[in-house]
Amino acid sequence: MTDSPVDAAGLRRRTRDLLAAHPPATTDRPDFLRARFDAGLAWVHYPEGLGGLGAPRSLQAVVDAELEAAGAPDNDPRRIGIGLGMVAPTILRHGTEEQKRRHLRPLWTGEEVWCQLFSEPGAGSDLAALGTRAVRDGDHWVVDGQKVWTSSAHLARWAILIARTDPGVPKHQGITYFLCDMTDPGVEVRPLRQITGEAEFNEVFLTGVRIPDSHRLGGIGDGWRVARTTLMNERVSIGGMRLPREGGMIGPVARTWRERPELRTHDLHQRLLKLWVEAEVARLTGERLRQQLVAGQPGPEGSGMKLAFARLNQEISGLEVELLGEEGLLYDDWRMRRPELVDFTGRDAGYRYLRSKGNSIEGGTSEVLLNIVAERVLGLPAEPRTDKDVAWKDLAK
Repeated sequence: MTDSPVDAAGLRRRTRDLLAAHPPATTDRPDFLRARFDAGLAWVHYPEGLGGLGAPRSLQAVVDAELEAAGAPDNDPRRIGIGLGMVAPTILRHGTEEQKRRHLRPLWTGEEVWCQLFSEPGAGSDLAALGTRAVRDGDHWVVDGQKVWTSSAHLARWAILIARTDPGVPKHQGITYFLCDMTDPGVEVRPLRQITGEAEFNEVFLTGVRIPDSHRLGGIGDGWRVARTTLMNERVSIGGMRLPREGGMIGPVARTWRERPELRTHDLHQRLLKLWVEAEVARLTGERLRQQLVAGQPGPEGSGMKLAFARLNQEISGLEVELLGEEGLLYDDWRMRRPELVDFTGRDAGYRYLRSKGNSIEGGTSEVLLNIVAERVLGLPAEPRTDKDVAWKDLAK
């Protein structure tokens, strides 16, 4: 592979060198993806040796366009979205060199799927109240507890996990962040069937799971700070995903409106126009947010994008059901399934309506995100928190 300067022209040359050495038509998909990572063309803004070249993030589009034109395979980003959008930025920022080199390559190629062991039955909106315990035993930690609403746990090889390592300090201070091997003894994954009939979510029981201290990410008791990196990236990845015009939920209802004139009414027309404009504003705002990310880490603004994403999806899917009338009540498949990804646009209107109800919960409830926007974006006074300086063990459970 020839050396090239890290600019648009150099990236095109480097990408064409990759394609010449590994023709997509004759190279196995996993081999091509590994070669792309090793060439620094996976995510060009990452450091050299970790799938990148230290280039501006905006230049990724140059690489992607060349590869798409050549028919090169992608890494199925929707299937491994948790790893790409949440885990990788956290490992890059807080991980050791050994952790980065061990995990980032198979994470990006999709050879190892990741899930997120954060929420618990008694700690969802108030995540810092979590009760899963991790007790030090020599060079290992022994973990016991239960996690819930875990997307992709039935597919995952690895998980990011936060657990309480010191119950004698306030809740935000006694948490530590781990990388958990989902194949270890004591990890049990059970499906949670949703209103859609599917079980994309899971509950995960951890019983005497032994995690090496080398799988700790960040310092002991510093897990909340590490977790905030994950959460801020999660909200950007959910609410600020790149979409074309009429991408996402607005696309199917707009197509139905154009193709089925017999369904139209003046009232629905006005509502559709309003939601179309709001969806376009959200899309363009997400583009600006991604441009800001080029210069640093995501901030609390991602919470505002995720709020808009949830509200728009629910209003748009509700409008679609009204537009279709009786047809909108039909639902194609109630079988118990374990999907590999959530497909909002590849299903019928009934599925979209039901599944969008979860958007205001997953990735942070809308109520919590409203507080974040109010306090950290608008600078409004914080809500009173009587448990801020109370040891976790003394809190009402």
